[in-house]
Amino acid sequence: MVQDSYKEKLHDKRWLLKRERILERDGRRCVICGSREDLVVHHKQYHFSRLLNRFYDPWDYQDKYLITLCESCHKRGHELYDIPTFNV
Repeated sequence: MVQDSYKEKLHDKRWLLKRERILERDGRRCVICGSREDLVVHHKQYHFSRLLNRFYDPWDYQDKYLITLCESCHKRGHELYDIPTFNV
């Protein structure tokens, strides 16, 4: 299942290092509500490589496409908005 393999990638050292950098950049706070609890690093958009015929790995995104959110704001965002996917 695609979702399972993505979840596995979130335990990869490359993602954990990238995640830590984004949390530090954002002051370990949700950029929407300021909470310091239950933080996640959210991809503002997804990129699909036509050349490789697959989505980018979570750690392959430029930092500007990543944002720190609390779980509540993250969930609310996914309920309200579709995350755009770009072919690159």
